[in-house]
Amino acid sequence: MILGVVLAGGQSSRFGSDKALAELGGQTLLARAFDTLTGFCELVVVAGRERGPGHCIPDWPQPNMGPLGGIAAALRLARDEGYESVLSCGVDSVGLPDSLLRHLSPAPAYLESQPVVGHWPVEAADAIETLLLAEGKHSMLAFAKAIDARPVKIGVKAANINTPADLATLGAEMERDDGI
Repeated sequence: MILGVVLAGGQSSRFGSDKALAELGGQTLLARAFDTLTGFCELVVVAGRERGPGHCIPDWPQPNMGPLGGIAAALRLARDEGYESVLSCGVDSVGLPDSLLRHLSPAPAYLESQPVVGHWPVEAADAIETLLLAEGKHSMLAFAKAIDARPVKIGVKAANINTPADLATLGAEMERDDGI
């Protein structure tokens, strides 16, 4: 069984407002990410928010730990609930292909172009906890390296929305391609 987690606890500092609630094609980015993972996972949770389209969990060990805090929380939940792995994506990961899970299996693996999109075995919970409780670099790539995760290149580039201009550009592209 796979637990999905939408990483939604970021500060949205470059975006200027709550990015999770920004709309693309009449749907919030949070709802889009949640719906995407629902297609791959038995259960999807939202990390780092108090409210969302599904069950919300706090980042671990505390807020503001970046994406690793959300992945750590999901791995801990997955371990406690008997899941085998966690599939993660950022709240702004738009355009993930239907073949995503096939590309990221077996776990551990992540998208080279967007490391928050990854497939993590539940056994990685100890490694991420150790990393987050230690001094030093708390980055996605440090975590991936610690568990020997493999970077994966896919033919489709998932969107990464950091500013309102990024969102507007993607919206215009999707309208042009009739993809909304």
